[in-house]
Amino acid sequence: MPAKTTLDAATGSSAVPAEAVTPLIRGVAVLRELTEAGGTLSPSALERATGLARSTVDRITSTLARMGYVRVDGRDVVLAPRLMELGNAYLAALRLPALLSWRADALADELDESVSLAVADRDGIRFIHQATRRRAMSLSFRIGDLLPAERTAPGALFATEWTEPEWAGWRERRAADPQDRGFPAVPPREPGAPEAEFERLVLDAEATGWSLDDQLIEPGLVAVSVPVRDPRTGRIACAASVVSHTSRHTAAGLRDTLLPRLRAAVADMERELPETAPPATGTPSGLATWTGASKQELGREFIESLARGLTVLTAFGDGRASLTLTEVAKATGLARATARRALITYEHLGLVTATPHRTFTLTPRVLSLGFPPLSRTSLPEIATPHLAELSARIHESASLAVLTPAGDEIQYTARVATNRVMSVNLTVGTRLPAYATSMGRVLLAGLPPTERAPGALRPLTSHTLTDPEALARVLTDVGSQGYALVDEELEEGLRSIAVPVRDRTGRVVAALNTAMHTTRRTPSQCVSDLLPELRATAAAIERDLHTAGRFTRVPTS
Repeated sequence: MPAKTTLDAATGSSAVPAEAVTPLIRGVAVLRELTEAGGTLSPSALERATGLARSTVDRITSTLARMGYVRVDGRDVVLAPRLMELGNAYLAALRLPALLSWRADALADELDESVSLAVADRDGIRFIHQATRRRAMSLSFRIGDLLPAERTAPGALFATEWTEPEWAGWRERRAADPQDRGFPAVPPREPGAPEAEFERLVLDAEATGWSLDDQLIEPGLVAVSVPVRDPRTGRIACAASVVSHTSRHTAAGLRDTLLPRLRAAVADMERELPETAPPATGTPSGLATWTGASKQELGREFIESLARGLTVLTAFGDGRASLTLTEVAKATGLARATARRALITYEHLGLVTATPHRTFTLTPRVLSLGFPPLSRTSLPEIATPHLAELSARIHESASLAVLTPAGDEIQYTARVATNRVMSVNLTVGTRLPAYATSMGRVLLAGLPPTERAPGALRPLTSHTLTDPEALARVLTDVGSQGYALVDEELEEGLRSIAVPVRDRTGRVVAALNTAMHTTRRTPSQCVSDLLPELRATAAAIERDLHTAGRFTRVPTS
């Protein structure tokens, strides 16, 4: 089978507008191929998947790496958390996750079942929020995953509002892709399930106001969905679903026992939706100057039109759901002509729609640019590349740790070691007493004094601090100065220095440190030489963590 061309990969067979930005189309194709592959592909695999020349793939990945959207890991190109800012722009503009996710989470806790929110994406659905239960058999869909409408409960609800051309498009897609190969998030479709069956489900949904998925995606998976309607238009804004397994509920049982509670929760959700559009809350900083400087530094390897085109998506956000061309140009610092060509390109790609009033809005398809695989990123995964860069700069090991649930120990969750004859021999998963370690003191200092539980203070060396009152004073100092230096308290000859890593709320969720033998650096050298490097690395980790954690939960271990 021949490789797809770039335009086939990005847009299908529709004609490309004359004013479209070809490098932007190619960049989107690369991002989509990386997304469908789970976030990682080699340049040669990208070359085959997109049909682009290897030199073009290299220039695109070099540009995306400069933007922080991908990183090169050995021979592979890997999606980076910063790319989620594009999906975040759509979700912030949509506002539904910010308004409704807490109610979905509360319903999931109450029912002890998974609850999801989904929006329509042409003849499919995309998830915008997931509140899942951790079980051996649990929901594996991610925020941004695209599912065919006919194999989901929300799909039947959205189809009640389809026009005849939309029904025709659905039938055309079904005929062209009988096994749903264009939907990598679901298993291939088995033969059967005629069109009339979905049409019947749509009629039932229109009559009852709810829809049922009785193992349409795969055996065992059942769901019931109710539409959440926009008070301004009366149309479906999103669909809320309770998802379970036949080992817990049959489809009929799900309907009979949980549908009433789901309907009540949806009524509460609809009261959360504003009856007027929210005011604008400011605009992003212009990025045109940055792209120009990057082009000057990297030369031919930086595709300025691709970088500028991608910044257009970040013009949207909370209070900026619908923007004019002038507003987009102002938000990005781009010339109107440049912004216009990018918007024309995105409209062709299905990432932007234009209203009759010539304003532009993002579509759910923006989530196809890396969001699904990145939405499951953990803090150790975010931190590891930054730890590697830190270790290479300072020629010492670098580690990340969190407090254990009991609060008296730390557990290493990420680590990059250096090659030395004498080095600190620790691995991921290692636990150490919090009170005698630099990372432990940073983590304890991040807690309110009443919540600190350092446990029994046993002397581990002749230098170990074992006086509770003295430890409390040290933790106060650590909290105010923003770092902890521990000198031979855990082990003779071992010196370490640590800084906190904070989430979007400012809460300390992890600690970052480096450790060495006392002969390599004095305490004052640790502060003067290593502390700035640790703080810079912590800031880089936090930037990625804040982006990744805006609309998703980032596991800390």
